[in-house]
Amino acid sequence: MSGQIQRKTAIVTGGTKGIGRAIIDKFLSNNIDVITCARNENELQDFKVELENKYQDCKVFVSRADMSNKEEVFDFIDFIKMTGRNIDILVNNAGVFVPGMVHQEEDGVLELMMSTNLYSAYYLSRGVVPKMKKNKTGHIFNICSIASLQAYENGGSYSISKFAMHGFSKALREELKKEGIRVTAVLPGATFTASWEGVDLPEERFMKAEDVADIVYASYILKSNTVVEDIVLRPQLGDI
Repeated sequence: MSGQIQRKTAIVTGGTKGIGRAIIDKFLSNNIDVITCARNENELQDFKVELENKYQDCKVFVSRADMSNKEEVFDFIDFIKMTGRNIDILVNNAGVFVPGMVHQEEDGVLELMMSTNLYSAYYLSRGVVPKMKKNKTGHIFNICSIASLQAYENGGSYSISKFAMHGFSKALREELKKEGIRVTAVLPGATFTASWEGVDLPEERFMKAEDVADIVYASYILKSNTVVEDIVLRPQLGDI
């Protein structure tokens, strides 16, 4: 049991699909245990069984949570604490995208995307950082977007939320750099995930989620006196 407690542990929100799933695979393949959440309980349990069969020396902790709901974020923080694990890595990955323009979006779209894409990361980071500060170590990855740098038509409130997420990353980095905690903003361009289902474009026009996971892990394993502040990735042929 003591050997398990000493293992490194990563939290990855929204872990059953896309970039989150790829990051979890990368961590587990490098003997880092994982705590994750998603909205669908059945998918989560199936995911846990699949991963623990694939990586038999690793441990996967799962808890159902809708990260757009503040109370459920707090419940997830309580679950993390109940695992008794030290948290070495936090990946704020949970997100939602609803296309639309600021002046035409349905009422509530901004609130939904701010709650999911920004506030969940804000509250979860506040819940995890105290233990990282106590241990004088940790690495927080905030999954932003190319939309954090360049707004685009029909990206409305999504771009607003992702600009805010990038700003949150900068603020957190300044606060925590003397505490031994690194903060990295990850800004991927179009990545082949469920968000792009039904789009009439060839798959090779997109990046692979595994490439995002690879660069996250590569940033984590650098020496502790080096931090990659921003990771910007785009498809080779440019934005879509």
